[in-house]
Amino acid sequence: MISLTRRINPIALVLVVSCLGFGANPAPEEFLRTKMQLSNGQLAKIQKGSAVAKILPSSDPAEILVFGAVYIRSKPAAYLQFMQDITRKKQVAGYLAAGEFSAPPTVGDMDGLSLEHDDIEDLRNCRPGDCELQLPSESMEAARASIDWNSPNVAEKVNILAKRKIISLLAEYQQSGDRVLGAYHDKHDPISVAQHFRSLLSHVEYFPQYLPDLNRYLLDYPNSRPDGAQGSIYWEKVDFGLKPTIRVNHVTFYRASNPEHQVYVLAIKQLYATHYFQTALDLSFCIQGSEAGAENGFYLMTVKASRQAGLTGVKGGLLRKIVVDKTRSSLEAALNSIRQNLEHRIGSPGVKGNH
Repeated sequence: MISLTRRINPIALVLVVSCLGFGANPAPEEFLRTKMQLSNGQLAKIQKGSAVAKILPSSDPAEILVFGAVYIRSKPAAYLQFMQDITRKKQVAGYLAAGEFSAPPTVGDMDGLSLEHDDIEDLRNCRPGDCELQLPSESMEAARASIDWNSPNVAEKVNILAKRKIISLLAEYQQSGDRVLGAYHDKHDPISVAQHFRSLLSHVEYFPQYLPDLNRYLLDYPNSRPDGAQGSIYWEKVDFGLKPTIRVNHVTFYRASNPEHQVYVLAIKQLYATHYFQTALDLSFCIQGSEAGAENGFYLMTVKASRQAGLTGVKGGLLRKIVVDKTRSSLEAALNSIRQNLEHRIGSPGVKGNH
């Protein structure tokens, strides 16, 4: 988190959620069988309310693509409301804490956010090309120069500095967009995340054809905002089985017009992560089933695509097997957690924020 300086190149993660009915689109059951190549047994498991996730093939060992789906006996509107409520993340498996930034963002918005003790110790020893945190070289140098590492309250000082850097980054990002993002220098080869994000976005084949305006906005923020788009920025701390990771995310809620049905989109662009993801893209959508009584339930489907550090080479190949399994199981756990929450609540979509 200390890495959020004007030269940082944060992870860009987009979660797009489209809630729609089917008209000319294929039935969701057919999509799951043919496009995702799920078996009848897997489809039956999904329809009974148990999430199924599978790893999709990728030609690049640094990239991980995973698809997951679950059937939820609730309304798509309740899902949209649930996803826009930042506090609900604490109810989802793997999430430790979360909070929303005000407009404009302030340090006080990050009460409850802190680096892990091990991250603070690692930061002390960070050097370009050798760091356990994803950081630009400028952030490593700033931490060494401004922190008294022998101070009894060094953790407090590091967290204060990190929060100030976050606010500085957000102010620049809201004015200039991705131009303020730089590169991670924690490994020998600097990673330009904005460049990788553009590439990853272009490779995902699951975006509906009515999303080009949103895609353009995600890449050209703060310009090219489509009509009906609003948003907010929030932070979260997650633990999916490896190291606890801090993220800062830009959320865009988009309601698009369509001759057959209304489309709701939720896009989450991750501005920073302390570990693992160099770039990532999530695409999720809720679709009412084709069976009788489908108006009382919908399929929630998610495609997660990411480029992650340390997954190449001999050692990276061994690590990749662990990361792939954890990615798949974490998606299943998250989808099951969302289903359990939604099946006990009723709501309608609402939008707040104007970032």
